[in-house]
Amino acid sequence: MEFIEAKQRAAELKELININSRAYYTLDAPVITDFEYDELFRELKRIEEQFPELKTDDSPTQKVGDNISQGFKEYTHKYRLYSLDNSNNYDDLDKWYERIKKEYPNEGDIELVTELKIDGLSCALSYENGDLKVGATRGNGIIGENITENIKSIKSIPQKLSRNINLEVRGEVYMPVSSFEKLNEENIEKGIKEFANPRNAAAGSLRQLDANITAHRDLHFFAYTAISEDKSLFKTHAEALNLLKELGFDVNPNYFISKGINPVKEKCKYWETERFSLDYATDGMVIKINDLAKQNELGYTSRAPKWATAFKFPPEEIWTKLEGIELSVGKTGIVTPVALLKPVQLAGTIVKRASLHNFDEIKRLQINTGNEVLIKKAAEIIPKVIRKRENEDFGVYEEPKYCPSCHSELIKPEGEVALYCPNTLGCPAQIEGRIEFWASKDGVDIDGVGESVITKLMEKNLINDFADLYKLTIDDFMQLDLVKEKSADNLYNAVQNSKKPTMTKFLTALSIKLIGKETADLIANEYSTLEEIQNAKSEDLVKIDGIGEKAANSIVDFFNNEYNKKILEKLKLYGVNPKGSAFEKISNIFEGKTFVITGTLSKPRNIFEERIKKLGGKVSSSVSKKTSYVLAGDNPGSKFDKAHSLGVIILNEKDFDILSEGNNAL
Repeated sequence: MEFIEAKQRAAELKELININSRAYYTLDAPVITDFEYDELFRELKRIEEQFPELKTDDSPTQKVGDNISQGFKEYTHKYRLYSLDNSNNYDDLDKWYERIKKEYPNEGDIELVTELKIDGLSCALSYENGDLKVGATRGNGIIGENITENIKSIKSIPQKLSRNINLEVRGEVYMPVSSFEKLNEENIEKGIKEFANPRNAAAGSLRQLDANITAHRDLHFFAYTAISEDKSLFKTHAEALNLLKELGFDVNPNYFISKGINPVKEKCKYWETERFSLDYATDGMVIKINDLAKQNELGYTSRAPKWATAFKFPPEEIWTKLEGIELSVGKTGIVTPVALLKPVQLAGTIVKRASLHNFDEIKRLQINTGNEVLIKKAAEIIPKVIRKRENEDFGVYEEPKYCPSCHSELIKPEGEVALYCPNTLGCPAQIEGRIEFWASKDGVDIDGVGESVITKLMEKNLINDFADLYKLTIDDFMQLDLVKEKSADNLYNAVQNSKKPTMTKFLTALSIKLIGKETADLIANEYSTLEEIQNAKSEDLVKIDGIGEKAANSIVDFFNNEYNKKILEKLKLYGVNPKGSAFEKISNIFEGKTFVITGTLSKPRNIFEERIKKLGGKVSSSVSKKTSYVLAGDNPGSKFDKAHSLGVIILNEKDFDILSEGNNAL
């Protein structure tokens, strides 16, 4: 085949494959057989192998990455992805609409668009001149993970738009319920842990480091909005959805346009029950003002758009038998009761366990083994026991006196509802829990070192605390059952690669009582070295906005504890060295100054936060008398009002730029 002929045929094949991919994966209406589709694909691949210059980035053959990634890089979103405020009942919907109407008192009913809220993984796709450049997870709305190669493996997502335009497309990656059930059946046969629900299956599949694994999972994508600086493309949300369909995206067909809130409420009532007939999970409805000009006028609160709300369906509830109560000992010694249930299907998953929170909750519920109990999915994620059948009396489960792991006598600190095992250094459950958390994604994130590996390491007395992980050799890992040389090498390298965590991750991973990621982040932004944190006093820590007296005392107690000092010395000996603040100071212009940011700014908020920290300042989430300045963008909300009432200096972006340059005239 000559080059000219090959070029023409390759173009034809790309078009044919893309058309049939959409027919099969998006429209669910295939026009050719799987064999015919595969033949087209193989022919294109052969041509590209013969003429490598014809292999373009948007080719269907390039939708699967060839190599395993070394991890996902952070990606700063060009446009922030906000959360949605929830309306949990019809009164909430009415109140939301009344707030909208107050802004437009002289207009009739406002035009709204109501859509199904897909229970998937939110992603943002950036297109330049019609080409897919970046696919990223939502993350915290400002910074997500760059998962472009995995996004390309989803065949219902076009890599080349039918128009050469710049566009950001937002949507949900999901796994059909039927595919989820099939995947779990395959996992059971292979002895692999089941996914809890379709959303988890979709998220776990999309975030595989090997894009080939993602490609073999049945993932789909519903586009739900678009953002463009070209205002001529669409002026309403409905027009944006129509454009997305024209460009080749799958838009959920179950949306409708109406005026006023009453038709919306009727549609919500309809889908409360009808949703179970769908082959994808949905946990509510999203209601938006259709007119984009009105959306811009109403703006945002600090976390959500004022022009939209999410109506949450009532959680599904079901009765089942309480077959037992299991006691779980956590990493900080808290003993938690867990309900063991007769297996029952709830909100699309088989539920065998449910939360009981604490022993005061058991007393309130008056339950014991044998009771019929009503359970529900709290936010459709965590099963929870609501109540027992009336006129059933099996007594009340007695609060335990001794730790189920080490048999130490339990204590209940004054003012707390939780029971604690005080044997911090000798309780196997606490020790194992701390090691597991250290290695987890919320800790320092040691890939592959999970519960089963840690249990085996402890059984063979290879580790006694999380610092011991760093003294392990490849030979040590090979002592574990079913661990071969390559796996041992991977585990060893994963441990070694975790030696330089961020200060936030390091502090979180230490399992200090009352100190989670948010508090750890506040501390990490205040102190640049671990030594400074170890020497900090309670009175110093409480000066940090967001840290209370109990948390400050807990931090000081932790670093003064002799056992913890030994653990920290071991970590240092093994080369574990947390990195300081991600923001290297370039000036002290803002030394001693605290900023609060509110409203919509010209750039993502994290850009301003980083600038403040680089200039020696601090950023707080709430306005108080200690606040030095409030940087306010468009539609600033309640923080602006509070700053005004307290006499705090309010800056616009121009003022902020002047102040950043060292001009203190403000």
